[in-house]
Amino acid sequence: MYFTDRGIEELERRRGDEEVTLAWVADRLQQFVDVHPEFETAVERFATWLAREDDPDDD
Repeated sequence: MYFTDRGIEELERRRGDEEVTLAWVADRLQQFVDVHPEFETAVERFATWLAREDDPDDD
């Protein structure tokens, strides 16, 4: 188990029944980077990965 799994599991446990939009997720990611700019690269990579997940040209 990776250390990050605990955070992912907490997210699922606390908010797993909620429905959210991708606009909401994008807004929350932007707020996170505003507070924690040192994670800008990781958040950018994650957002790009989510955006292109089903694009076969980006493998």
